[in-house]
Amino acid sequence: QLGTSVRIDWHSPRPLSAACLVETSRATVFVKRHHCSVRSVGTLGEEHRFIAHLRGNGIPIPAVLSDAHGQTAVAIGDWTYEVHEHAAGIDLYREAISWSPLPNREHARSAGRMLAALHDAAESHHAPQRDTHILVARSELICSPDPVAMLRAQLPARPGLADYLQDRDWPTDLAELLAPWHAAAQPRLARQPRLWTHGDWHVSNLCWSGDSANARISAVLDFGLAAANGALFDLATAIERNAIAWLALDTGTDAAHPDIACALIEGYRQQRPLNAADIQLLADLLPLVHVDFALSEVEYFHAITHSRANADVAYDTFLRGHAAWFGTPPGQALLRAIRDGT
Repeated sequence: QLGTSVRIDWHSPRPLSAACLVETSRATVFVKRHHCSVRSVGTLGEEHRFIAHLRGNGIPIPAVLSDAHGQTAVAIGDWTYEVHEHAAGIDLYREAISWSPLPNREHARSAGRMLAALHDAAESHHAPQRDTHILVARSELICSPDPVAMLRAQLPARPGLADYLQDRDWPTDLAELLAPWHAAAQPRLARQPRLWTHGDWHVSNLCWSGDSANARISAVLDFGLAAANGALFDLATAIERNAIAWLALDTGTDAAHPDIACALIEGYRQQRPLNAADIQLLADLLPLVHVDFALSEVEYFHAITHSRANADVAYDTFLRGHAAWFGTPPGQALLRAIRDGT
C-alpha cells in the first residue's frame, strides 16, 4: 500500500538503533531497525500493543503499520524492523539529545500535561512486564527492599551483565550509590500503583504544532523504553531527561534547571493530581530513577556492541555518577526546589 521507496529523507544520528524517514511513491514513513539480540518481533509487539491502546484512548501517537500478514514487526535476517506513520507537526527538538535541558518553560508545562494524559490513558492497559532488560526503563531494583540481592538473582538470566560485573565490586558500588536515598524512598515506591510508562519522556520525543510558546503537542514518539513501572517513576524520568544538563557537568556550567523541573510538575498537576506526599516521593525517587536503565546500558554495550569503553561510561558516569551528583549542592538545590514547588 505504500508503493515503492523513492529516497531516504533523513536518518537519525542517535545511537542504540537505526532510524530514518523514507519517502515512498505514496507516503513518507518512519522506519526503525534493531538487531535481533536487542529487539525480537515479540518484544516489539509489547510496545506496539501499548501504543495501540494509548491511541485508542486519545493520545496522539503515529500508528504502527502492519505488513500483508498483519504483523507490525518483521524479522529479516539478523534484523527486526518496524514502520510507523509520519508524525504530525514539527519535530522542533529533533537535534536535541536526551539529558539536554529544555529551554522553554511553557513547553515544559505542555510536556507535563501530555505525560499526565498518557498516564490516564495507560491506567487501563493491563499487560505483563517487558520480556527483556536490555534498553528498557524498568524499576524492579529500586522498588526492591534489597536491590543487591535482587540483581544477584537476576544475573543468571543476564549473562552479558554478569560477565561485565565480575570485574567490578558491584555490590559495594550499588550499596554506596543507593545508601543516601533508597531506604527512605523504597517503602513508598513499592506501594505505587503499577502503570505502563513511556520511559524516555524528553522533548525530542514530542512533535509540536509550531515553535511558539503556546504550541500544542501534536505527536508523541518512541516507546522503545516503555515498561510496567508507575506514574511517578515516569515523571521523575522526565525531570532527569529535561531539567538536568548531564553532559555539561564537566564544563562548570550550571547543570540544574529547577524552573524546568517545576514547570513539568505544574503541567502534570493540571491534568492529574499530585498530593504533597507524591511530591516528596518524586524528589526522593529522582536520584534513583536511572539505576535499572543504567545497568541495562552496561549490559547492552558490553554484551551486544562489545564496547568495554562505553560500558565503563554507563557504569561509572551514568550509574554511579548521576546518583552522586544529587549529593552535591546543585543536586540538593534541585531536590529542594521540587519539594518546595519553586
